[in-house]
Amino acid sequence: MIDYPAAPDTPRSHLPFSPCTRVGDLIFVSGQASVDATGQIISDSFEGEMRRSIENLRKVLETAGSDLAHVVQTRNYVRDASDLAQFNAIYPDYFREPYPARTTITNCLTEALRYEIECIAVVKAT
Repeated sequence: MIDYPAAPDTPRSHLPFSPCTRVGDLIFVSGQASVDATGQIISDSFEGEMRRSIENLRKVLETAGSDLAHVVQTRNYVRDASDLAQFNAIYPDYFREPYPARTTITNCLTEALRYEIECIAVVKAT
């Protein structure tokens, strides 16, 4: 069975996709960016956008029955390669060793966003 968990405070996009999809014990989270609950982009410094994006990811995961500790893979999109050092410095604030599998792509976002993250996670054991 496929489920599409969402709560009123789950960040949503105006684009046609779900914040996450849950299949069994796997959770697939769509790209989370620096947006508010209505999907409006909140421009900020790279650090501000990265932290807001990961906090949005956390909200989506909690709604689906998981958390950051149960993330098995992340895909990260960094607009400017010059922000990679800061990205690598902030990342351990949210993900601990042994780190999830990770892919990071640079020079790929529009001017509207500095950072975006998506992930695959497992449901927390109850």
